Amino acid sequence: MSIEYSGRLKRIPAYPAASAYALPEDVALLASNESPDPPLPAVVEAVDGVLRGLNRYPDPTNAGLRAALSDRYGVAAERIAIGNGSCDILLALGEALLEPGAELVYAWPSFSVYPHLDAASGATAVRVPLNERDEHDLEAMLSEITAATRLVIVCNPNNPTSTAVPAAAIAEFVAQVPRHVCVLIDEAYCEFNTLDDPDTTLRLLDHHPNLILLRTFSKVYGLAGMRVGFALCGSSEPVAAVDRVRQPFFCSAPAQAAAIEALRHQDAVASRVERAVAARTEIEAGLRALGVTVADSEANFCWLTLPTAAGEEPAAVEQRVVAELRDRGVLVRAGSALGRAGCLRVSYGRPDQNARFLAALTDALALAAT
Repeated sequence: MSIEYSGRLKRIPAYPAASAYALPEDVALLASNESPDPPLPAVVEAVDGVLRGLNRYPDPTNAGLRAALSDRYGVAAERIAIGNGSCDILLALGEALLEPGAELVYAWPSFSVYPHLDAASGATAVRVPLNERDEHDLEAMLSEITAATRLVIVCNPNNPTSTAVPAAAIAEFVAQVPRHVCVLIDEAYCEFNTLDDPDTTLRLLDHHPNLILLRTFSKVYGLAGMRVGFALCGSSEPVAAVDRVRQPFFCSAPAQAAAIEALRHQDAVASRVERAVAARTEIEAGLRALGVTVADSEANFCWLTLPTAAGEEPAAVEQRVVAELRDRGVLVRAGSALGRAGCLRVSYGRPDQNARFLAALTDALALAAT
C-alpha cells in the first residue's frame, strides 16, 4: 500500500522549469527571463556583510526592506508585502482568498503559475483568451467578473507573450472592477515597459484598496537567485492575509540585504533597461527579416510564432527548432509548455548571445525548409 496524498495534488500542474542548470557555461541561457548582468559589487558586499550572522533567523517583519521600498515607491510600509520571490506572495494570496465556489479570472496564455491557484484551492478559473495582438482583452475580462469572483489577475507586461497594455487602460479597468474583487496587476517586467513610466500605476493604490501591484527583484534588479518579491497594496489587509498563511522567515537575511542595496542603484536599473530595449530592437528586426512573426515586446524577452508549412503541426515544428537551437548552444522556452504550441519565448541576453540566437535560428529555419 502506498502513501495516499491529497486529491488536489493531482490537479496542480507541474511548473515548466527550464532545463539549464546542468548545462555547460558556454550555453546561451535565454529561457528564464533572467538578467544577463551579474550582481552589482555593492550588492555582493551587502550579502557578504550578513553571512557571518547566519546562525540567527532573518528579521521576520522585513522591516528594513519594507522601509526601503516605502522610500522608493511612496507606499506606506504597512501596505507592502515581502515574499520569497513574487510567486510566494501570489500563491499565498490564492490560499488566503480562494476556496471551492469562488472564482478567479485571468488571461491565457499568461504566467504558468496562475493555474496553480485554482488547482490548489478548488476555486473555478475563468481563462480569457488574449486578443489578436496577444494582449489582455480587458473588456472581455470585465464581462467575466461575477458575484463569486474573488481575484482577477492582469499580467502587464504579459508573460509569456511580452505584450503590454497602457497604464490608462489599466486605470480604467481597475475603476470598473467591483470592490469585493481583489485586483492583482502582476508587474514583474514593468521596468522594461516603454509605454508608460513604471511608477504610473502607483497612484492608483490610494484610490483602490482592493488593488495589488506585484513586483520582483528577480528581473531588472538581477537577483533571481536570491528570490525576493514584493507587493504594493491599496490597503494593509492583503499584507496581513498573506503573512498569516505562510511559514515565518520566508525571506532570508542575505536576500533582504541584497534587495535593500539594489534599491540604492537606480542608475544601474536604468542602464539595464536601456540595454534590454536595444536588444529588443535588434532581435525583433532580425526576426522579422527572417519572416518570423513576433509580438510587440515591452519586456526583457520576445514571443515569436514559428513559420509552418502546409500540413505541419506547430508543436512538431516547435520541438524540432528548440532541439536545433539547443544543439547550437542556445536554450529557449518552448511555447507548448507556456500555453501555445508553435511559439518560442526568448529572453534577451548579452549582445554575443543575442547574435548567437539569431544565427542559430537562421540555421534551424533553413534546415526546416529543406
